[in-house]
Amino acid sequence: MIGPEVYAETLLGFLEPVRAFLDDPSVSEIMINGPSTVFIERRGKLELTHARFANKEAVLCVLRNAAQFVGKHVDELHPVLEARLPDGSRLQAVIPPAAPDGPYVSIRRFSKDSFSLARLVDLGTLSQDAHDTLDALVGAKLNVMIAGGTGSGKTSLLNAFTHFIPKDERIAVIEDSKEVQVQHPHVVQLEARPADSHGRGAVSIRDLFRATLRMRPDRIVIGEIRGGEALDIIQAMVSGHGGCLGTLHATYPRDTLTRLETMALMSDVELPLQAMRLQIASGVNVIVQVSRLSDGSRKVTHITEVAGFDVNSGRYEIHDLFARGYHGKDENGRIRSELVATGYVPSFVSQLAEHGKELPAAVYDAARAKEKR
Repeated sequence: MIGPEVYAETLLGFLEPVRAFLDDPSVSEIMINGPSTVFIERRGKLELTHARFANKEAVLCVLRNAAQFVGKHVDELHPVLEARLPDGSRLQAVIPPAAPDGPYVSIRRFSKDSFSLARLVDLGTLSQDAHDTLDALVGAKLNVMIAGGTGSGKTSLLNAFTHFIPKDERIAVIEDSKEVQVQHPHVVQLEARPADSHGRGAVSIRDLFRATLRMRPDRIVIGEIRGGEALDIIQAMVSGHGGCLGTLHATYPRDTLTRLETMALMSDVELPLQAMRLQIASGVNVIVQVSRLSDGSRKVTHITEVAGFDVNSGRYEIHDLFARGYHGKDENGRIRSELVATGYVPSFVSQLAEHGKELPAAVYDAARAKEKR
């Protein structure tokens, strides 16, 4: 049996053309578009580099070793690879014949240090009042979905959220590929896996989620909701499993709910659409929307309550607690913006009080100012 240290050394050898970027904490993504073109993302912006691989076979050697590390296959019959490197970086690749001019490889890197929400305040990702609000929401075991586009910072925010979970709670983390870094004493970390070349041994997110429900979790954290497991998660939320956290791809808070609908419909459970919508509205308490702005910065743009579903209008009732306002650009071309309370007081204030939590004064100050207008 080859140990992980040997795999790591072998992979680093094959990755020598981009080794400097793997060691650079300011680089968040490495994109290999065939052997002769390598881009990186640094501080939210793409840069073309001078890095080159000798030929296509050199890139394929990287992918074969990465596949072996996670027990997968990559070849003409299996041209798509999703894997992780020994340092935790996520690797996605497509090779010929599915990518005639490839191989195409994207390596998403994650900070070795799990950001706290306080650190995200310093970076301007969210305001202090929004930080205090999120502290209260997570502490009171509300179900929170983090939504955003690719590279918007969903996983970093999810990592930060786990700092607010009390240390005496048991957390179950379920992922396709291990990315969530939970700084917590009691964590059950589970990872899905695909079938082998003979179609055997697959373990899905849904399989892991169902198993988790019988393992006495205080919190369930889903790295990314992608398919039919959405229905299982929603039904868990409405059946007493509070404090669920998860991420998914969506552009705006209302889109998040329709995305959940679409993914829930991928399950093998026949459920009337209206019943599903009512369950989504009851299960999901809050949506935290994140976005990568045009200047490359990553920001929380909305903190939104899901207040219910109006059967007559067929629309979800959502209300922004915080929304980001934009004020042009500064002299360095950076977007000037501010995440502020909207003046809406959410319906779950009593649930916060039950857990000894309260919203910051700014929420109520904005509400009083709104009444006077």
